[in-house]
Amino acid sequence: MAAELIRLYEENPDPDKIRQIAATLRDGGVVIYPTDTVYGMGCDIMNLRAVERICKIKGINPKKHNFSIICADLSNISQFTKMISKSVFKMMKKGLPGPFTFILEASNQVPKILHSKKKTIGIRVPDHNVPRMLVEELGHPILTTSINDEDEVIEYSTDPELIFEKYQHLVDIVIDGGYGQNIGSTVLDCTGEEVEIIREGRGKLDDLD
Repeated sequence: MAAELIRLYEENPDPDKIRQIAATLRDGGVVIYPTDTVYGMGCDIMNLRAVERICKIKGINPKKHNFSIICADLSNISQFTKMISKSVFKMMKKGLPGPFTFILEASNQVPKILHSKKKTIGIRVPDHNVPRMLVEELGHPILTTSINDEDEVIEYSTDPELIFEKYQHLVDIVIDGGYGQNIGSTVLDCTGEEVEIIREGRGKLDDLD
């Protein structure tokens, strides 16, 4: 059965549609959604089958992949990560919501399939209403992985209709939130003594000073 294409823009997203999509996630569905950077594919982090399904769609080996999760805000970050230093938390407060991914030590609340060998997890709080509202309605974070393009020049798919054409028989819902960005988040590894820049993306490091 083909996926459903739902138009849902950042300004005043329809609460009924948010509830519908969250219910699909709760039932083990896989959803493609807009963020403040690129389009993402995600599922309920507590649904093992859904996580395995995303790994299969994207050809990911869960034992080797570094996963990230989307949270609605920083209020429940401590559930999913181990102790965060004051300096790192200060950076997170400045950078989130925003185009940053902070890699932290994962707590036991994070399902084991999402742990990398280093037992870390990426934390995202996008500056976009749709994914944050989905997380709030669902009640806990969603797994997120970027929608990459096979084009040699363009790294990420930005057109929701083309994304729908490609994934309509692989996922349950594609949210059309308009054209996406083609630059990913800035990824910062905060697990060592010094913060390490893994990837420079849309997030400007000056914003964290």
